Amino acid sequence: MTEVLVIGVGSPDAGDDAVGALVAEAVANRALPGVEVALHEDPTDLALLWRDRSRVIVVDAIRSGAAPGSIVLLDADDEADATRWPSGRCCGTHDFGVAAAIGLSRALGTLPADLTVLGVEGVEFAPGASLSDEVRDAVGAATDEVARLVGATT
Repeated sequence: MTEVLVIGVGSPDAGDDAVGALVAEAVANRALPGVEVALHEDPTDLALLWRDRSRVIVVDAIRSGAAPGSIVLLDADDEADATRWPSGRCCGTHDFGVAAAIGLSRALGTLPADLTVLGVEGVEFAPGASLSDEVRDAVGAATDEVARLVGATT
């Protein structure tokens, strides 16, 4: 039975925006018990994807001004965390990002009881750009953090 849905958000062809997919793929390769992994380039349908789920971890690139490669954990229901989301948008580099999906899901009543956003601070998001060294170096730590969050040993 799937207990946790891990969603990697981002574009594989836009530099550091690929980190969500890279971490999700690394989590899938670990075959953690009770964990289902999904990859999504476009966050517009997240509210439908996580509907009827009780526990979800979203991994996405962020732009918050932190050091490149920094890992930030945000709780969708924590008001203090919401104030840390850059420009009130949360953790995405998309016009309709994870924060908008959370807001929509809240309005629709489909927000999971436990939704954590794991953001990795990126520096390069141009189409066709390569993953930065800082973000590439953070993939392992971000994967370990997801495993820790789901209660798996790393």
